[in-house]
Amino acid sequence: MSPTIRSLLAFAFATAAAGPALAHKDDPAAQLAKITEGRIAGNPKQCIDLPQVYNTQIIDKTTIAYRIGSTYYVNQLRSGAESLDSNDVMVTKTFGSQLCALDSVKMVDRYGGGLRGFVVLGPFVPYAPPPKDH
Repeated sequence: MSPTIRSLLAFAFATAAAGPALAHKDDPAAQLAKITEGRIAGNPKQCIDLPQVYNTQIIDKTTIAYRIGSTYYVNQLRSGAESLDSNDVMVTKTFGSQLCALDSVKMVDRYGGGLRGFVVLGPFVPYAPPPKDH
């Protein structure tokens, strides 16, 4: 077998094997399920402390998850979810150190810099890991 055919077969096999994983990663419902899996939902909060957020994940056309410590705060958007795209950059303007329900977040094109839309935040639902039994 020629090296070219071996390379093509290896590429085809790798693509086929990665296909389900890539589809799973891009599926918004699967992304949200992965974030909340094994966690306990708490009472919604109106604000979170923005300086404590060290990870933000956009789930396309669905929601935004903010991570503080081991807890994810999943935002229930009031409007604009159709503007969410994980390839965009979020631009947030706050008046203080908290991000609150009714604040807006602009979605800016990562490559061209143009405004792609905005979302209006709703309450933040905390998803914390279950307490550890000692």
